[in-house]
Amino acid sequence: MTALPLEGITVVSLEQAVAAPFATRQLADLGARVIKVERPGAGDFARGYDESVHGQSSYFVWLNRSKESVTLDIKSPGGRKVLERLLAGADVFVQNLAPGAARRLGLGADELAERHPRLIVCDISGYGSHGPWADRKAYDLLVQCETGVVSLTGTPEEAAKVGISIADIAAGMYAYSGILTALIRRAATGLGTPVEISLFEALSEWMGSPAYYTAYSGQQPARVGAQHATIAPYGPFTAGDGRTVLLAIQNEREWKFFCEVFLGVPEVATDERFHRNSARVANREQLNAIVAERFAALDATQATELLDRANVANARLNSVAEYWDHPVLSGRDRWREVETPGGVVKALLPPATLHGVTPRMDPVPAVGEHTDSVLRALGYDDDAITALRADGSL
Repeated sequence: MTALPLEGITVVSLEQAVAAPFATRQLADLGARVIKVERPGAGDFARGYDESVHGQSSYFVWLNRSKESVTLDIKSPGGRKVLERLLAGADVFVQNLAPGAARRLGLGADELAERHPRLIVCDISGYGSHGPWADRKAYDLLVQCETGVVSLTGTPEEAAKVGISIADIAAGMYAYSGILTALIRRAATGLGTPVEISLFEALSEWMGSPAYYTAYSGQQPARVGAQHATIAPYGPFTAGDGRTVLLAIQNEREWKFFCEVFLGVPEVATDERFHRNSARVANREQLNAIVAERFAALDATQATELLDRANVANARLNSVAEYWDHPVLSGRDRWREVETPGGVVKALLPPATLHGVTPRMDPVPAVGEHTDSVLRALGYDDDAITALRADGSL
């Protein structure tokens, strides 16, 4: 069997919630050994977000397959000694503790570099390790608000958050790619390079287009629901049978074919109200009325067939349940089964397909499931483990 790309890499993670677990799960998918350090008792608080997946949290099941769970009280002397032994044999250390907590525990990147020069330390925070907001708590929705994302999302009447944790996901993705970059650099230099990610800066990168638009046009893109703020026509329309179809015009060639094939009125393409994208955006209401009238004369199947014939991109407005059963996922064999403490669940393969490499899809761990086995591998005998458990270190 072909070795996974990160086999032999050990990651120790003081992680909770979403951002750090998302980064380390992707490392685990590629074969890294991820030792997840959790609080004794309840563990990662994301375990308690809901009970929707066989009595378990949907977030936790998504983010924590293929990891080993070790419970440690890292504030206790015994727990700290165990953590130091783990770090001595690790390649990567990831933490997203509360602001300043890692430094107070002697786990800052500079201090760890002195003790473990080859260790790659990845710190994930809300607003960075220094600066005016370094000590401020940050959660996904708060960062969506501070970066302006929420001001762009929703209807003209009401702003709305994005329905998934995009600040956490963005930070997790940059942590993952930053760690991979640091591993490549260490192969050349022999030294670990600290990696720092903040949710605010990760999501700020994703705000590039509306930020430039606003800074240089003097006005920010309007909130237009599921339509595109700066491209038209681009968004949902209701067909005569009540179903919703989305279309996306990307350039003038597509606009011309759309008018000829779908609308059946070629002259609309050169109407001065609609002859270029900025004009179509300025006259969106009039344009949408023309497009909506045509959709009302067709059922959804007829509409998509005409859009396909015009080579205009289109999609259905799926529910989450419809997405779950999407023919692309089944047709491309993307589903696998993963064990969890509550039972087997379906799980998607990682989106990056490396030909000849089968990602690891191992179980989601119970709280502290691997504590004893990991400690034995570190040299602790049964009596020492019992003593650590008795004094609350485990």
